[in-house]
Amino acid sequence: MPRNGSMIFMLPFFSKISLEDRMSEERVLRQLAIKAFHVRAVSEGEKVSLKKEENKEYSLVINPNRLKDFAKQEELIEDCSLKIIHKNERHIPINSIMDIMPISTKVLGKIGEGISHTLTGVYVILTATDTEGNYVSAFGNSDGFLDEQVVFGRVGTPGPEDIIILIDVVLQAKAGYSRPGPDACHRLCDHFCQEIREVLKKTNGSFCTERHDFKDVERPGKDKVVLVKMVSGQGAMYDTRFLPDEPSGFIGSHSIIDITGAPMIISPNEYRDGAIRALY
Repeated sequence: MPRNGSMIFMLPFFSKISLEDRMSEERVLRQLAIKAFHVRAVSEGEKVSLKKEENKEYSLVINPNRLKDFAKQEELIEDCSLKIIHKNERHIPINSIMDIMPISTKVLGKIGEGISHTLTGVYVILTATDTEGNYVSAFGNSDGFLDEQVVFGRVGTPGPEDIIILIDVVLQAKAGYSRPGPDACHRLCDHFCQEIREVLKKTNGSFCTERHDFKDVERPGKDKVVLVKMVSGQGAMYDTRFLPDEPSGFIGSHSIIDITGAPMIISPNEYRDGAIRALY
């Protein structure tokens, strides 16, 4: 401090950056890491587990009885069943397909950022009918033989070697013609998958089979690209849910019908991380 009592302030030095340089700088807004655990075997047991095998592959154990337990909480569900289907067992009759989904969970952060764990080599297929034989969410008439109704090996469908966990639900008569019926089917499936997610959530990510990292990057001054995706929202069984609690889940999601079809903006990583679930 000088003798006259005045203060001396030290100002930080800023380098001169042109407007063009600032506009060209990239900024990472969010990061998403998806760690995949490849399942080579699925079996039934008393306790849900995910056991590490050779070559960073895993064997999954599920308890079909838990599906019955969760069904007791749904008034509109009369019955349900679960079947593990291997690659050479796909020529079987099925009811209408309501959804095909992976099993994924958030380990850190929310959908679109942080860390997600997902299982590869196994998919869940949800089918349903009612006690009178009326198919649920039968848009496109997907009942018939499984191998004839699904084109395998495409984005969003099981691969030729993948194992399928088939969950079939029987609703009360005509319950599939209004929203509560299909919602009950999806909720039942989600409760069952959540027990697998809880085990997957605790699996050591260092031993994942694959890891993929994605960044949401802001590029000032660059052209902006928007992809427009039209989704179903006619009502009754034809709904689309978005931003659930878990990737590709149902519980905690928002209905496109409830928001009267208003446009929603989601980031590429939210979409990549399972932000949208179609209920038809």
